[in-house]
Amino acid sequence: MNTRLYNARILTMEEGSDLFEGEVWISGNTISYVGKSLSDSEIKERGIRFDTVKDCRGNVLMPSFKDAHTHSPMTGMRSYADGMPLWDWLSTKIFPLEAKLTPDDMYELTKLAVLEYLTSGITAVFDMYMNPDVISRCCEEMGIRYVGCCDINNFGPTLDVVRHRYETLNKNNGFSSYFIGFHAEYTCSKELLQSISDLAAEYHSPVFTHNSETEKEVRECIERHGMTPTQLFESLDMFRYGGGGYHCVYLSDEDIEIFKKHDLTVVTNPASNVKLASGIAPISRYLDEGIRVAIGTDGASSNNSLDMFKEMFLVTGLAKIRDKDASAAPAGEVLRMATVNGSRCMGLEESDTLSEGKRADIIMIDLEQPNMQPLNDITCNIVYSGSKTNIKMTMCDGKVLYEDGRFTQNVDPAKIYATANEIMNKYRD
Repeated sequence: MNTRLYNARILTMEEGSDLFEGEVWISGNTISYVGKSLSDSEIKERGIRFDTVKDCRGNVLMPSFKDAHTHSPMTGMRSYADGMPLWDWLSTKIFPLEAKLTPDDMYELTKLAVLEYLTSGITAVFDMYMNPDVISRCCEEMGIRYVGCCDINNFGPTLDVVRHRYETLNKNNGFSSYFIGFHAEYTCSKELLQSISDLAAEYHSPVFTHNSETEKEVRECIERHGMTPTQLFESLDMFRYGGGGYHCVYLSDEDIEIFKKHDLTVVTNPASNVKLASGIAPISRYLDEGIRVAIGTDGASSNNSLDMFKEMFLVTGLAKIRDKDASAAPAGEVLRMATVNGSRCMGLEESDTLSEGKRADIIMIDLEQPNMQPLNDITCNIVYSGSKTNIKMTMCDGKVLYEDGRFTQNVDPAKIYATANEIMNKYRD
């Protein structure tokens, strides 16, 4: 299957590359050409025939977004327990409801999440949740990439279960992979954390976890262990094969040095942190220190949407407020967080840029809408004024999954919505 996307503005996200006009060819699931527009005779000379030819009408082609931290089945808890601080929200509302969810419930609620990811141009998710085999299967069936992160804590699962998941969900098929991780310091004993570190060393796996999301979390960790969460993990040799932290709102100077030492990734989740009043991460500091920053939506229960455009705007907007500097977190850097950096922290280097030989995970940004005009600076338009309405096409692995407001695969959105409501009607207080 050969596809030609022509008459496009192309943003490859390669280092040092600027937006240019040209075309993209796709052979099967792989990008085979990215460059200037070619004439019919030039194409004929190359001896290629196209099954699909699409005029992009001057719209932007770029790598798809990668959601570097999410909890897909939590779509069911959207607007379920709002207006509460993190620990009260978790302990009195979220954890009790999650205990009632069945694997089938999680599968169906993940379907709803995937629809939302596609409308936001997201083709890969770094998901931390129970029953990852179910979530992985759902993502694969619906055509997007799943990267799982273990959610182990004092309440389960066992290390043997984690081992089994690691060995079965790393499928080497481009659609399912799995990293060692854990929920958070405050839900894990020190003994369990040491066992997780040992398991990660055995598999040479990066380690990811919720880290320093709130001041309370950091303060209580210091009271328990005499050090911050990051310092505790370092003392347990947790990051010998890299990894990173979700949220990272309150990293100390020493924590930042640890992140630099191990080339760890900060995955920022601004909408969730704002809505739960957790705080604003020092993004400019991380950038100045050379720390890789990626972007996650967190779950729809704390966000309450899975919208990369909202996250990008909040990353830069909150950085400007925090620093009292309108130049903080420039648009190009934020767009890189949502694409390249997310891909690399998730181990998806094969789809990080729009380049020849890479996987065809591509989105088309619709410029023919009022919020994208005039075209003074297209990158700034995408980050500052862009929205999900500008996603004209979402392609993963060479297959168009969403185009012109419609899901193109064999899915029935109305049925998915109805099922999600049926599930929550069973459990809602």
